[in-house]
Order: sequence, then structure tokens, then C-alpha cells
Amino acid sequence: MTNIHDIARKSGYSAATVSRVLNNRGYVSSIARAKIKIIIDELDYVPSNIARDLSQGKTFNIGVVLPHTKHPYFTQLLGGIILGAFSTKYRIVILPSEYDATLEIKYLEQLRAKAFDALIFTSHGISRDTLAEYTKYGPIILCEDPKRTDLQAVFSKRESAYREAFNWIKVKGINSAAVTLSRPYEISATAQKTLDTYKEIFGASPKNNLTFTDVVSYEDGMRVAKKMISQKSNVQCIFTNGDDIAAGVKEEYNKQGIQLPLLIGQENQLSSQLLNIPTIDHNFNDIGSLAFELATKKRADLVIPLESKFIIRE
Repeated sequence: MTNIHDIARKSGYSAATVSRVLNNRGYVSSIARAKIKIIIDELDYVPSNIARDLSQGKTFNIGVVLPHTKHPYFTQLLGGIILGAFSTKYRIVILPSEYDATLEIKYLEQLRAKAFDALIFTSHGISRDTLAEYTKYGPIILCEDPKRTDLQAVFSKRESAYREAFNWIKVKGINSAAVTLSRPYEISATAQKTLDTYKEIFGASPKNNLTFTDVVSYEDGMRVAKKMISQKSNVQCIFTNGDDIAAGVKEEYNKQGIQLPLLIGQENQLSSQLLNIPTIDHNFNDIGSLAFELATKKRADLVIPLESKFIIRE
């Protein structure tokens, strides 16, 4: 591959002179400039943008660690991050993880090697302690409450919206509900907030046969509904972890001709608007945009919490 030294050798001028021509900086005589440009065309030389970026101390790459795109939480966050990058020089690099700790460490090592200017973790499988250790190599932004002062984060404060939703259910005379979650309580901050708030309002956790994990899609909603129907749970309310999941539940109940329980969704997607069901807006697009601003140091905040909002539809 042709480099700046090849051009210098063939043109008879120094690499510094060739560099001034390539970057259009500094004085170069018209004769030297013309000759160097002829050699550049002859050798079909294209300057390396990567090398140019690195010379400025930046790669202009922001890595976004994404476990999967099955749940709207991740696609909405990603949409916000991309929106934030549109009017800048930064490139968004998607780093799929499936919560694989080995892969996540690999991405952190790439940050250490300056392959990225920053990493945004939409979620993670490795510990916060490990993440904190790598902050000396560049900004690491979490999209959850870090519960510590050595990690930057932007996240939705869900508790008040969950509290309002569960109280709203209780006022309707419903004393328990089925709950769907993407990950188990032990490893998910969101599951912990959901179930802890549920217990605070109802005085006890939901029954084991009414708590469903690994629920992330419309099809999972159908699967959950099928299971509840088969076990004749006669549940009065299903608190889902996504509007599309609620839509899947509704589809299965309608398919089997069984009366639908009260449904509550999350994310305020088009599906909840069309179904006219209550939902919780967690501001995921805004969280993504703000995470990008933290990653690119447009904001100096350590932690940015955004209040979730319970939207009542009847």
C-alpha cells in the first residue's frame, strides 16, 4: 500500500513537504506542489482517515455495547445515540455482546488500545467494578443507575412510575398481577426495581407462577399468555415489560377466545397507542442522546437521571 514516504521518494521532496501538500498547510512552492500532486495521482494514493484522526488524538469511534435488539429498550436507546451522532464527525460502532463477559472484556481492551474514544454500555454482563477499572482508558457510559460515584451514567428513574402504576391497579380492586421481565431478579436492576416496588405496594412479591423471565418480544408475550391460560391462573392484570409484549399477550387471549386481563405496557410505543392500553414512558431515546453527549464530553455531568412517566389510557 502506498504511503507518504513512497510519494516523497518518487517526487524527490521530503515527507514533511508531501505532508504539507496533503494537508494543505504551510508553504510549498507551486512547482513542488504540482509535481507532488502528479505523483499522488500516479500512485493512486488515498490518505488514511484513521491515521489522520489518530494524529488528532481521537478515533471518532464510539462503541455501543448491545446485548441484543429483541427488546425495544435497546433499539430505542440505539436510535437516540445515532440521533445524537448525526450532526457530528463521530461514527457509531455496534458491539454485540449477548451478555458474554469475555466479549465485553474484549471491547474494554479495545478501548484501552484506543480503538474507541468511548464506550456506551446499554446493558452489561460484567461487574461494575470491572467497568470502573477501565475508565482510566476513556469514558464508559452506563444506561442504568450505577449506584456509585466512579461511573458515568444516564438512566430512567422508574420507581415513581412503577409505584403509580401498581397503586392505580390496586385502586381498581386488583390485589395481585402477573409480571413479565427480560432477566431474573438476581442479575437485573430493572427486575429488582419492578419486583421491589410491587412488593412495597401489594405487601408481597408476585407468585412464582405469575412471574415470567426471558420475555423480550411479541412472540414471548404470546408464550406467556398461553402458559397462563393453560394453568388457569385467572389473573386480573398482567404488568408487561414492553408494549409489543402486551400486544402478544392480547393476540393469544383473543385467539383462544378468553377474556383479556387488564394489560399495562412499557416504552410508550405505537402498539400501546393503537391498543389504547396504559404504558410507562422511560424516555429511552433521550437517554441514548444524552449518553452520546456524555461519551463525547459535550456534558460534564457524572450521572443524569430522567423520571419515567406512567401514562393512563382506559
